[in-house]
Amino acid sequence: MARHAELVELQLPEFGIPTKEPIIPPETYLERIETLREKAREQGYASFVVYGDREHYANVAWLTGYDPRFEETLLILDLKKETKPLLVVGNEGKGYTGISPIEKKLRIVLYQSFSLVSQPRGESRPLKDILRLGGVKRGSKVGVAGWKYYTEAEVDYPEATLEVPSYIVDTIRRMAGKENVANANALLLHPTEGIRVVNDVDQLAQFEYVGTYTSQSLRDVLFGLRPGMTEHEAVRLMNLNGLPLSCHLMLSAGPRASMGLPSPSSRVIERGDQFTMAYGAWGSLNSRAGFVVESEAELPKAIRDYVPKLVAPYYEAIAVWYKKLRIGATGGDLWRAVHDRIGDSFFGVHLNPGHLTSLEEWLSSPSYEGSKEKLTSGMAMHVDVIPGTGTRYFTSNVEDGLCLADAKLRREFEGRYPEAWGRIQARRRFMVDELGLRLAPEVLPFSNIPAYLPPFILSPRMAMRMT
Repeated sequence: MARHAELVELQLPEFGIPTKEPIIPPETYLERIETLREKAREQGYASFVVYGDREHYANVAWLTGYDPRFEETLLILDLKKETKPLLVVGNEGKGYTGISPIEKKLRIVLYQSFSLVSQPRGESRPLKDILRLGGVKRGSKVGVAGWKYYTEAEVDYPEATLEVPSYIVDTIRRMAGKENVANANALLLHPTEGIRVVNDVDQLAQFEYVGTYTSQSLRDVLFGLRPGMTEHEAVRLMNLNGLPLSCHLMLSAGPRASMGLPSPSSRVIERGDQFTMAYGAWGSLNSRAGFVVESEAELPKAIRDYVPKLVAPYYEAIAVWYKKLRIGATGGDLWRAVHDRIGDSFFGVHLNPGHLTSLEEWLSSPSYEGSKEKLTSGMAMHVDVIPGTGTRYFTSNVEDGLCLADAKLRREFEGRYPEAWGRIQARRRFMVDELGLRLAPEVLPFSNIPAYLPPFILSPRMAMRMT
């Protein structure tokens, strides 16, 4: 018998807030660097250059614990010599490198051209000399990683196509030879083969910590929003605690909401508005969308079937997505779970139905049409399926973070982080017993609004469930 989604009154439990932040130990960062060394050597690289800036911080931060705040940075590995990695920073970064738990295991090098415009430039050596310290030289194969790799569907020469600033790439190519410099991002980011794809228990616990806060912030808005508030006042309901952001905070109502991405403004939120919000910090992003009404009776007559026409089919697709989610499933399984149900043009689902996450919101995704890439234990993921109807029906959204963990990893999680484990198990019970979702044992939800979807924001206790 086919299962269906319905709108019912639900009691969303209080899942709790963390009392202690998980910490990534120094040895983990050293192990990550060593793994990168080994994998890069296997691919024939003699040196490896990782670029970072304010927007593209995650690779360097994942490897070292250091993130550039205003400037650019490089992490350079000499793969032919067992020397300390070079961490190249600008003026303001030099005083911040102590944030890295492995600072003493790195060689800190000042390169003032990484600093902001008009800051001092006279105290650092040329970039070519710094690169030479890291093993870049004529005839050596150099891997370069920034934040994106390419395929033959996009460019003629994917390996030779680099997204890192040209003044850095040009220097490396002049030194090593153009033919010896390759885009090596896949080594870090590929959805099944990248070294950042599988997380250990400490990293997953940190993601759960962040996910609890980001989701709780949205929960507080759902249960506190009132017409007459400005968008800025709605954000104040989030009780933000200063976690470093993975993207700009998004909250908008009315005409701008259909764009999805705007930051909040001083606009007054009105009854009947479209509404969307998303909050992402390092390790998690949550999002919800709907209408600022109490029921369908407040919607325009033409869209009073909003729930049966859009929200219910959407939630049914999400339910099947969760059902298919398991270790060994393929990304194609997740794609079909969504597109077999809401794949027609009305729903407008164009992006990957679900993706991997890490310190950045989007790491990569195994979920696309025809994908044979298998999901594995240790993956951190977002259920991220956004209908873009382009109509008065607007959209619906139930984006949350989670991970996959085999029995061994689950035992380790429970033993190391019992408080977080208690939240995870309570969320699973709610999702199964109250929302009617079917979850494999390896699915560990990280959200305090786990798959909780109230389409009418002024009736937050009326939410979707499967029957």
